[in-house]
Amino acid sequence: MSDGRLWLERIRELPIPDGIRIMNVCGGHERSISMAGLRTALPQAIRLIPGPGCPVCICPEEDIYQAIRLGLEGDAVVATFGDMLRVPVNLGRQAVRSLEQAKAAGADIRPIASPIEARIIAEKAAGKPVVLFAVGFETTMAPVAALMAEGLPDNLYILCSGRLTWPAVKLLLDSDECVLDALVAPGHVATVMGPEEWDFVADDYRLPVAIAGFTPASLLQAVHSTIVQWLEETPRLANCYPEAVKPGGNPKAREFLDRSFDVAAGNWRGIGPIAASAYALKPEFAAHDARLHFPDYNAGDRRHAGEMPAGCDCARVVLGKIQPDECRIYGKPCTPRSPVGPCMVSDEGACRIWWAAGVRKDSAAA
Repeated sequence: MSDGRLWLERIRELPIPDGIRIMNVCGGHERSISMAGLRTALPQAIRLIPGPGCPVCICPEEDIYQAIRLGLEGDAVVATFGDMLRVPVNLGRQAVRSLEQAKAAGADIRPIASPIEARIIAEKAAGKPVVLFAVGFETTMAPVAALMAEGLPDNLYILCSGRLTWPAVKLLLDSDECVLDALVAPGHVATVMGPEEWDFVADDYRLPVAIAGFTPASLLQAVHSTIVQWLEETPRLANCYPEAVKPGGNPKAREFLDRSFDVAAGNWRGIGPIAASAYALKPEFAAHDARLHFPDYNAGDRRHAGEMPAGCDCARVVLGKIQPDECRIYGKPCTPRSPVGPCMVSDEGACRIWWAAGVRKDSAAA
C-alpha cells in the first residue's frame, strides 16, 4: 500500500461527526490537491479550502500598473517572473492592461525564471535602466535578497512587491468571518523561515496546524494530523515535511532577507493593507529602489485603481470565502485563455488550478 493510500485509509477511519474546514495556504499545495483528486477521495465531512497562497493574485494592482508604465514611458527594461505578464490592471479595453500587452506595444518586457537573469540583462544593457519587478513570498524574495546582498550593477533597480505569508493568515484568523478550523501551512515557506513561524496558529488561536510537503502523501498526513488534533482538542504545530523543514529554517536565506529588506505594511490586492506583511528595500539600497528613482505613475486619478476587475470574485476566493467555481465569471468569460482576474492567470492561482483539473461551473470540486 502506498503512503498516500495508507494516510487516506487512516483519515477514513477517524470519527468525524461534523464538517471540518481545513485551509491550505500554498498554491503548490492546491495544485497537488486538485490534480491528485484528493477532495473527492476524502470523506465529505472534510472541506479543503484554498487560501491566500498565490503571490501573483495578491500583487497590488498599482504595482503592476507602475511596471507597465516603466516599460512604456520610463525607457526601462522590465524583467519579471513569467506569471506576471498576463495579470490585468483596471483600464479600459483599448488601453494597455498588462505587461504582455505593453511588450506587444513596444516596451522591453522580459520574462525571467530567476533573479540572477535580471543581473545578466543589466550587465548587457550598456547602462540602460533595468527594473526587476520582484513579486513573491519568502521563498522567492530570498534569492532576490541574495542578489542584492552580493551587489547590484548601477543600472539595476528593484520594484519590490514581496510579501510575507503568515500575516494574511493572521488577518483571516482575526476576522469575524473566519472560514477555517485548521491550517495546512506551506512547506516551502517553512523551509526558509523555519516551522516556528506557524506556532502562533496553535498557541494564539488554539487551532490545529501542520506543515506539509507537496506530495499527496505529505498533504494527507498533514490533513490527518490536523483532524486528530481537532478531535482530541490538542492544537499544536506538526511538521509533516521533516526532510526539508528544520528548526530555524535556512539560516543563510534568512540572513540575506534581513540584510536586504525591512518589513512594513503592504497592500494586498482585493484584501487591502496588512500590517508588517511587505518587504521593502533597506535604506542602504536606496540607489537601486525603483520607487525612488522613477516617477510614480500612480499619482494620477485612475478609476478603480487597486481593485479587482469588475465582476471578479478573486478576493473572496483568496480569502477562502467562496470556492473558485462559485465566482460569478469563472469559465464565463474568465478562462486561462482570456483571464479576467489574477486567480485565473497564475499557475498558483486557485481558479487556474481548478480549471486545469477539469472543474467547470457548478461541477463537483477536484
